[in-house]
Amino acid sequence: MGLLDTILGRSKPVRPDLDQLFAVPSAALTLQAATGFVPTGLGSVCFAGVEGGTFARIQQDVRELLDADTASGGVPVEFSRDSYGYTWLLARQPAEDTASLVNDLHAVNTLLQDGGFGPQLLCSLISFRDERERPLALVYLYKRGTFYPFAPLPGGEKRDNELELQVRAALGDDLRVEKDLARWFPVWGAPGL
Repeated sequence: MGLLDTILGRSKPVRPDLDQLFAVPSAALTLQAATGFVPTGLGSVCFAGVEGGTFARIQQDVRELLDADTASGGVPVEFSRDSYGYTWLLARQPAEDTASLVNDLHAVNTLLQDGGFGPQLLCSLISFRDERERPLALVYLYKRGTFYPFAPLPGGEKRDNELELQVRAALGDDLRVEKDLARWFPVWGAPGL
């Protein structure tokens, strides 16, 4: 970063640190103890789709990698598009195996990043529920290298801000939580949520 950048208030973007995802299994234990939310075994990755053979090949590689366990009873990954044109990949693992789910999400992010499609990665999320079946997601912002909680309320596009702040306080020592609340974007209708 140069002197001109400092004077103009510009900063270098945070370099994505995909290894931050590996903190989620221990954070899940903290989350369960503090709030009662447990993992559902569902996680997803959101990225802007790109046309072309290289991207299609990487998407096929992702499918083959994550579908490798379908012969032994695993569930195949699902790809879908949202109303904004973003592509979502939904991965499933047993609810008690958050580490395997995180490994799958990390692998998807890494394949896309290493294939030159890092700028198309938006976020990854890991889904949780409590005993009252309230949904909660821990959302990893790829471009920021941070997490934030997202707690949608039933019946429309509203969120439980109080719960989100409670989760932030509970996980502050376990995860790199996004400090700028304006970046806690809603992910309405995200697969797995």
